Amino acid sequence: MDDAVDDSVADTVRDAQKGPAGFTRRALLGTAGAGLLVGAGAGVAGAVAYDRPDGGTAANGVAVGGGALGTGRVPFRGEHQAGILEPQQAGVRLAAFDLADGAGRDGLRTLLQRWTRAVDRLTAGEPTQEFDNQVALDAGPCSLTVTLGFGAALFDRAGLADRRPAALEPLPAFPGDALDPARGGGDLFVQIGADDALVAVHALRTLQKLATGTATLRWQSAGFARTPGATARPMTGRNLMGQIDGTNNPRPSEDGFAAKVFCTAGGDQPAWLAGGSYLVFRRIRMLLDHWEELPVERQERVIGRRKSDGSPLSAPAGSGEGTAVDLSAQGPDGGLAIPSDAHIRVAAPAGNGGAAMLRRGFSYHDGALPDGSPDAGLLFLAFQADPRRGFTPVQRKLSRGDGLSRFLRHEASGLYAVPPGVPAGGYLGQQLLEG
Repeated sequence: MDDAVDDSVADTVRDAQKGPAGFTRRALLGTAGAGLLVGAGAGVAGAVAYDRPDGGTAANGVAVGGGALGTGRVPFRGEHQAGILEPQQAGVRLAAFDLADGAGRDGLRTLLQRWTRAVDRLTAGEPTQEFDNQVALDAGPCSLTVTLGFGAALFDRAGLADRRPAALEPLPAFPGDALDPARGGGDLFVQIGADDALVAVHALRTLQKLATGTATLRWQSAGFARTPGATARPMTGRNLMGQIDGTNNPRPSEDGFAAKVFCTAGGDQPAWLAGGSYLVFRRIRMLLDHWEELPVERQERVIGRRKSDGSPLSAPAGSGEGTAVDLSAQGPDGGLAIPSDAHIRVAAPAGNGGAAMLRRGFSYHDGALPDGSPDAGLLFLAFQADPRRGFTPVQRKLSRGDGLSRFLRHEASGLYAVPPGVPAGGYLGQQLLEG
């Protein structure tokens, strides 16, 4: 839910089917439903088609023409890691591990090879060979994806300091940050998405057991999005603030899409990261008690969109979320139709040097805090070619001028280099360790 409004989910599906040159088929499987507020908001579910093992077609893992939700299968190997361009699943498990002292480069290589063998089988709906607790024995793949990222400290711990990317420098402190280091950072980050929570939990437990003696779990978080098939037709979801969320996100059909999301060798970008990306993680708590005290009209002015259908305040009611935003439009009183501090105005790419990210966040709700307020909000995930020209300048502007920031608390953070996809016969992170 930013400026520069995206088209409908149906248009995204058509774009994916057209297949612009320069992208693998899997790269076109979907960014519908991947969008959310920049620095705020919550995950969304869209519907984009991809192949099932039986030759049928699935939309977010839902079998078309018969079959079950669990039959959806996302290929593990390819040009880019799975879990970046694919549609959001119903749930996600995020976790970070720290490499054990003395594990070094050889220990890291062995661990990544173990994880690769396990993920190869798990994403096919098969039990792993090295460890399996049979928790998901009767489930299918359920659109399982596992995405790996490297934290900055890993390069020192593994004796790879000379290969650490310059763009992996620590994120700056932003006004209003209240970060807990114990719930962010980490040497190895994994994003595990699936349309069945048990499948995702099982995958994380498997990776944790295989890491015994080499890496220890630092933190984990669980998130959710709309379950595929929950609505009569594919539609943009709502976040925990009740807003339609996910209207704007870069799409593969757009010129320059790859340059916004994926790295290329050259300049200060290392060759081993070509085809990879950078991931920014933020755990953002929404102050829902305060937000819900606002009348709907005031909530809409904070965002810049109507709560009923997502249409921008610069357009007539009922025009729909796909209506172009006019930041110069005036209201009946002669003032700006979209307030000067409205989220979609402050976050507009036109006002941020064209900065863009591929956002793929999920909502979370972890009960209540000691004061009784909800511990709930967004697990923000944003993939980009360079955080110095993507997340950082946008978040700096949002933290200083976005009216929505009064209702948010950034409580954990992480930045990771996401290596390219796993080639046939290769393993996760091989480009870094052997490139």
